[in-house]
Amino acid sequence: MSVAIRLIGAPTDVGAGSRGASMGPEALRVAGLREALQALGLRVDDQGNLAGPANPWQPPLDGYRHLPEVVAWNRAVFMAVRDALDAATLPVLLGGDHSLAVGSIGAVAAHCRARGRKLRVLWLDAHADFNTSAITPTGNLHGMPVACLCGHGPQELLALSGTVPAIAPHCLRQIGIRSVDAGEKRLVHGVGLDVFDMRTIDELGMRQVMDMALAGLDDETHLHVSFDVDFLDPDIAPGVATTVRGGPSYREAQLCMEMIADTGLLGSLDVMELNPAYDVRNRTAELAVDLIESLFGKATLMRA
Repeated sequence: MSVAIRLIGAPTDVGAGSRGASMGPEALRVAGLREALQALGLRVDDQGNLAGPANPWQPPLDGYRHLPEVVAWNRAVFMAVRDALDAATLPVLLGGDHSLAVGSIGAVAAHCRARGRKLRVLWLDAHADFNTSAITPTGNLHGMPVACLCGHGPQELLALSGTVPAIAPHCLRQIGIRSVDAGEKRLVHGVGLDVFDMRTIDELGMRQVMDMALAGLDDETHLHVSFDVDFLDPDIAPGVATTVRGGPSYREAQLCMEMIADTGLLGSLDVMELNPAYDVRNRTAELAVDLIESLFGKATLMRA
């Protein structure tokens, strides 16, 4: 991979239900993300952190917590990711909570539309993130980004990418899902999302699941990966506020990343919900860096 990588920090937890994801970008830097990617021969430019409003820590209003602040952060993310793509660099968004994916994927979708390219989004997560203000149990917007991207959400977020919906549901593949609210489940089925939950991974194995999730890609496809660290089993990745038992193991996660790397099509990446307040000696950040290395082509097997 010869393209330059642009690291973009988004240190906020305004969309989350717990404090601490705002420290995620720095934890990834402390874990040596830039140096690890440079060791693979990649050009890496760390743009530092975006600025945005502080977390007011208020209760929900009309079904949403901190909507103005989430919108402000997503606008900043949208512009930063758009600028990175326009500069022919590969943006890596260092979150921050997962509500920021509305801005990052919105920018990627707009970029693809402008250039007539196809888009495939791999959503690696324990949660479907398809809540709306009508069904959310908390009002936390980090549980709503997929719904927003698919056209279900507040107008201020829906309009970010210039087109509503920002993406068509058929562009999306969700992998590792194991926590979905009842109302969410009905919406996910209603829009026809392709979901490879943990039972599917248990039954078919990660290799077949990834073969299915990556099917149909070609050189005209932009591949975006939105990696929520709670995708991983909490036994190996405790540093998130929204752990759900029974996630992918280390080797399953490695295989997932290696098979994405094998496509040669990765065009943008989110790394979300890393929360050092719940971590142990930064081990989750170090694991995330390890997996990101594999995503960018580091081989863990003795293959020619």
